[in-house]
Amino acid sequence: MDTAIMNIANDFGQYWERTLEELAGYPAAPEVELLPMRCTEFATMYTVRLTGIGSYRLFGYLSIPSGEGPHPAIYYAPKYMSVLEPIPQGSANGLRSRFVVFSLGSRGQRLSDKPYSAGFPGMLTDDIDDAQGYIFRGVAADSVRGLEYLLTRPEVDAGRVVAIGNDIALATAALHNGATHVICQPGVFVNTLARAAQTGDYPLEEINDYLNLHPQRRDAVSKTLSYFDLGGFAPDVSSRTLLMAGTPGSALDADGLSAISDSIQGEVSVYESQSSSYRDGVHQEEWLAQEFGYAEAILPEHWR
Repeated sequence: MDTAIMNIANDFGQYWERTLEELAGYPAAPEVELLPMRCTEFATMYTVRLTGIGSYRLFGYLSIPSGEGPHPAIYYAPKYMSVLEPIPQGSANGLRSRFVVFSLGSRGQRLSDKPYSAGFPGMLTDDIDDAQGYIFRGVAADSVRGLEYLLTRPEVDAGRVVAIGNDIALATAALHNGATHVICQPGVFVNTLARAAQTGDYPLEEINDYLNLHPQRRDAVSKTLSYFDLGGFAPDVSSRTLLMAGTPGSALDADGLSAISDSIQGEVSVYESQSSSYRDGVHQEEWLAQEFGYAEAILPEHWR
């Protein structure tokens, strides 16, 4: 990717400084409750409610391993999907025996959907012509709030905390230095307008739909997106990072993400997808195990 065509606002840093200052004005006010139906002999599950910007109450799942800690931690940052999963579907439940696992639903996701219940598709363009009111400003702040909360838990080894997810995972690592590691599969906020113009696939097609309906708002949309491009976040990421790129030749392959990977301050590994959830998943889990000092990764049975 040519950095010259990246759409990054001149006041990118100030925009996010103001957002974090606003977030700091809202105490997290955590409420934690045992969730017996998801407890096992090797981990205890809790529900967690936190406050984000606008006094918005957020929902998350927190799993604590049995045995003496502190334990390394996985933070599943909010994804662009309606349902919040305690761990991603298809992952090994055994991860909960090794890691503190915290999954947060951002505003709009189910269980964090009062008063705002997002539509899918649709959420990507909610207030997208207003940089200050764009829903993903709140989503990014929610994700930071989740990481802040995770780091308050005494069971967490603060020297081994990984944020896993899509664009918001990398943004979170840029906005808060508490994630020692990041595993990010970029999807939306990379040169978004230009890529949307070249595809009919969702979720980027939501951008096209919106601009077809409101062509006069293109400049405002471009302005808003200039605060969300991962190229703007990358220079503030000092975490050890695994970038999960697309398949070779795709828009977000290793070359397509080079401006981002080259800008990240921490050590970066770039893995190009082999169009196999099995191979891609094994690589991710083995990378994490190696980074955290384990001889073997915990894999789901169907991958063994």
